[in-house]
Amino acid sequence: MKIDQRVVVAPVAGFVLGFLDFVWIKYVPSAVAGLGNSVAVWAVAAFLLTYFGRGRVAGAVIMLVVAVPSYYLAAALIQHDNWSNIGDRNAWLWAGLAVIAGVVFGLGGMVARRPGRGRLVALGLPAAVLLAEAILTWSRLGDPDYRAAEIVQYALILTILAIAITVALGRTWRDRALALTYAVPLAAIGYLLIPG
Repeated sequence: MKIDQRVVVAPVAGFVLGFLDFVWIKYVPSAVAGLGNSVAVWAVAAFLLTYFGRGRVAGAVIMLVVAVPSYYLAAALIQHDNWSNIGDRNAWLWAGLAVIAGVVFGLGGMVARRPGRGRLVALGLPAAVLLAEAILTWSRLGDPDYRAAEIVQYALILTILAIAITVALGRTWRDRALALTYAVPLAAIGYLLIPG
């Protein structure tokens, strides 16, 4: 009996995403470490899984849901966090958000790789979620709980990544420009939806 590779890829990718996400936060310096704690990065991962992996929405959902306990597992093993965190209320909340993000961005990855009217809007989704997080980051300027220099650095990193991923995925400069144009209003919507 032959096993479909997509059945294996999604949970393995989820385990790796969650575990490495915690390692990234723990050991990578300051502003760049924020990418490890980024809702946008996980959403982009779901998009890329279906865009490049030719997977289905269910694969994106599975990947993100598996990433949640994997993250808490890494925290328990590396920094000796409480093992009960793997199944606590926060883990369930993040798993629920993972389902939503997996559906939206997994579907976006599928639409972006197919010809049709929605392709360029879908292609703008990764940039949109990164820009939405950049806007959220900028909104923290003046908050005494955050350092201004780190806010600026992290927001710039997210913005550069938004442009870079669109350039990398776009087939033509016209496609890239239109995808970035669609990303701007989508980012405004995303800003209102991203958990702060």
